Amino acid sequence: MFDLMPFTDPANPFHLLHMEMALDEAGVAEAEDEVPVGAVIVSLERGEVIARAHNQREQLNDPTAHAEMIAITQAATALGSWRLEKCLLYVTLEPCPMCAGAIVQARLPVVVYGCPDPKAGACHTLYQITSDPRLNHRCQVVGGVLADRCAGLLSGFFAKKRALGKK
Repeated sequence: MFDLMPFTDPANPFHLLHMEMALDEAGVAEAEDEVPVGAVIVSLERGEVIARAHNQREQLNDPTAHAEMIAITQAATALGSWRLEKCLLYVTLEPCPMCAGAIVQARLPVVVYGCPDPKAGACHTLYQITSDPRLNHRCQVVGGVLADRCAGLLSGFFAKKRALGKK
């Protein structure tokens, strides 16, 4: 395995760079009238981004089409393995229970998120699925990276929806 210590600091420039990419993906989601959540997966072994995704639930009529789920599938395809043991996941919003479960199943050792999700957060806020000692695998979680920008994108999106009288 690799040393996780450099990745525990939310101000790490590596985190900021990749969260910016995730924010770009969230912007694509917003342009497609999807909830603006973006995700990026970096392979430390390859030293490159191997997946970029955004929410596509409305577009695909698929309740599982969260940014994280799509990015995990892309990364597994890129590596030719479902084990993402030498990868980092960046996502603009704290993963929900479904995505946190997929993160554990994919053996991702590190997840970095932007803003917390008070209604469905499953890494720190409501549940701690990614670090639950009862599970066979766990991952390091770093929250709060570019949190204000991530939260601002989401709150702006939902404010527009409310103004239009839509869910």
